Amino acid sequence: MKTSQWEAAPARYDAVIVGSGVAGLRAAIEAAEGGLSVALLAKDSAHDSSTDVAQGGVAVAISDEDQVGLHYADTLAAGDGLCDEAAVQVLVGEGPRYINQLIEWGAQFDREGTRLAFTREAAHSASRVLHAHGDSTGREMLRALWRKASALERILFLPHTYSVDLVVLDGACSGLKLLDGTTGQARLLETSAVLLATGGLGQIYRETTNPPQATGDGMAIAWRAGALLRDMEFVQFHPTSLHVAGAPRFLLSEALRGEGGILRAADGRRFMSEVDPRGELAPRDVVARAIFHEMRRSGSDHVLLDMTRLDGSYLRRRFPRITATCERHGVDLAKDPVPVAPAAHYMMGGVVTDLWGATTVRGLYAAGEVACTGVHGGNRLASNSLLEGLVFGARAGRAVLDASRRSGRRQRRRGGDDLGLASKPAPAGSPRAEELIELVKDIAWKQLGIVREASGLQEAIARLEPIVAARSTSPISSLSRSSLEAGNMAAAALLIARCGLARQESRGAHFRADFPERDDRRFGGSSSLAIGMKEPTFSTGAAGGTQARRG
Repeated sequence: MKTSQWEAAPARYDAVIVGSGVAGLRAAIEAAEGGLSVALLAKDSAHDSSTDVAQGGVAVAISDEDQVGLHYADTLAAGDGLCDEAAVQVLVGEGPRYINQLIEWGAQFDREGTRLAFTREAAHSASRVLHAHGDSTGREMLRALWRKASALERILFLPHTYSVDLVVLDGACSGLKLLDGTTGQARLLETSAVLLATGGLGQIYRETTNPPQATGDGMAIAWRAGALLRDMEFVQFHPTSLHVAGAPRFLLSEALRGEGGILRAADGRRFMSEVDPRGELAPRDVVARAIFHEMRRSGSDHVLLDMTRLDGSYLRRRFPRITATCERHGVDLAKDPVPVAPAAHYMMGGVVTDLWGATTVRGLYAAGEVACTGVHGGNRLASNSLLEGLVFGARAGRAVLDASRRSGRRQRRRGGDDLGLASKPAPAGSPRAEELIELVKDIAWKQLGIVREASGLQEAIARLEPIVAARSTSPISSLSRSSLEAGNMAAAALLIARCGLARQESRGAHFRADFPERDDRRFGGSSSLAIGMKEPTFSTGAAGGTQARRG
């Protein structure tokens, strides 16, 4: 892998991959090993991704006490009737192969003696979650992937590169419009294959565990290009983020509860046993709603995660990053119950793909959190996300490679127009853009959160539509990165609101106070909703999801 500034970068590649997390890196490796020239783009630096902060682990059925069939069943159960069974079979069936390959590439997962160490998390029927350095699993997977990618000369890494919009000609992707983050200069990369691995959209929420880069860019880019999106109403809220004044909303891994952590109300009462027989190990949506209702009942802005019955030295060894972060903010995990509250964490929906990462736009692929493969359904099973990025990143990279070989890597040049790109640097961020970002965060947290209802969703749509319309009519040359992010965040939030309003039931991570029951007759099986720019229409989808397409 080579790292380059724009001055030395070619203008054309066999494949352009947007995002340097687990899905993007794995796809780049697959394509480059097959002989393609690959531009790997990162919005900021190399390690600014959700993968880098992923703590808990990666779920895979490779222990002697586990079975792929059990992992399959657990994933379907968590998905609440909406998983694509074929996609789940790919995930759990191919997962062991790709994890073992990652170990061969140097990934060092925690061990007990010579055997891999596994832990158990909520809604898993077996201990199948691998972890690394206690609670730095994503970072270790990235280290191994970067090491592998660095040996491949055909990958050119372009950090500080902001992806603006796709170029689509005759229904096929032919390039990507960009901003050079160091100079503000607008650029164009020509290619016959763009693979989006941009991660999620958690930053549209006021309270989130996601890194600053997670502004829904890939979903908005794909939507503006005419790609189909699905299941956008299914946003997973992690039940336990650190809730201390002045502290970031740092995620406190589900593995803490897997190791025996107890959730208590502000008055010390253990409340999860009253809500679900699985207690603290109930699925994330159940736990998050239980905490939400307990906070509302008590008038408190948090509940307590009690780890005090576990030995302090064990906690420091098992969860070094978590214990160190808590201590920096005045909390001793071994002695003090930790104040926690739910925060936006993961998007189950996204850009619709087939089992090989292909979207509904020719030449456009997606993998990782930006994609909707169908494996998560209405509620992601804990620690399936890193596995999804690894497995479907590899498959998408293979699909790009195979498509390039079939086409003989023929690439079409555009005409001489500049695609609306400015020859001068884009303007710096404006106070107006920052105000819009704060507005979107407030709308999403209040109206698109853990509990929703029609009036709030309708209000969100009415407030978001003008922001999205303004973005679509503004020339790119007049927009700063913050303005572009504001438009993407508004678009992502609008899609959540429209899909959430159309799904008149409660299922998985989507809960409607005005429709509190699950409705399999209207919304189960293969019954899905296609959401255009104005009104929803019923259609049939492979995984029974709610679909959103630009009209």
